[in-house]
Amino acid sequence: MHRHLFLRRAAIFAVAATAGVVALLPARAQTPGLTATPAALTSPAPRPPACVIAAEQVRFDVPLVRMARLLASGKPIKIVALGSSSTFGAGASTSAASYPSRLAEELSRHFPGHEITVLNRGVNGDEIAGMLARLDTAVVAEKPDLVLWQVGTNSLLRDKAVPPHASLLHEGLARLKATGADVVLLDPQYAPRVLAKPNVGGMVSLIATTAKAENVSLFHRFDLMRHWYETEHLPFDTFISADGLHMNDWSYACLANALGMAIAEAASRPTATAIRTQPVR
Repeated sequence: MHRHLFLRRAAIFAVAATAGVVALLPARAQTPGLTATPAALTSPAPRPPACVIAAEQVRFDVPLVRMARLLASGKPIKIVALGSSSTFGAGASTSAASYPSRLAEELSRHFPGHEITVLNRGVNGDEIAGMLARLDTAVVAEKPDLVLWQVGTNSLLRDKAVPPHASLLHEGLARLKATGADVVLLDPQYAPRVLAKPNVGGMVSLIATTAKAENVSLFHRFDLMRHWYETEHLPFDTFISADGLHMNDWSYACLANALGMAIAEAASRPTATAIRTQPVR
């Protein structure tokens, strides 16, 4: 009888011991470092594409005579960027990522040792008429040496007729040239919400025609961004924000890179070679 009691107790102890070992296994399997976590399985973010700009792709038709003279003399240069949200920097992560801020960095690289200031005078939602209303206080009062005037997008978004903008552009350019500043126009961005408007081709063409008539340069932003999409096959979300309209950090930086290259070349070239035949677009 004692022997049977001993065997029963031994069996109970063995079962309990086995259960204790099994109970410990899940706890040991959850020990930190022994299992893969979702973070460890996440693939790295894709690298942004390179910003490749050919000099001829962005070359201005007209030299920047005033800027060239100031560079030669070593005097400070003031640039005013006039425009709407594309100039203000809507879509950028910070104000430092706007194209005027990035342009200042690009020009300091092109012209080390020269004092070059870039003022951002972009106002979200502004149209040409609004820019003319604040031209004297926002631009002329700053006594700029170069004015970069970005126009056209908001008028397109609001379905404004294109022809009336011609007289406004001529008025603004006349007032800017009267200050003695060099002037460069920037046309609209190549973005889904802009492309959806039927008058986009007419606006881009009007700005180009006006620039040529007034003998000022035009930075073909629309064509540059179309090149990214049609030739480099970059998807819109590479260079356009989620709203389908505004540029993003990458495209503002690439725009500034292209503008810096164009400004540096136009302020350095011999005047005799400055004007070339306008390409068919």
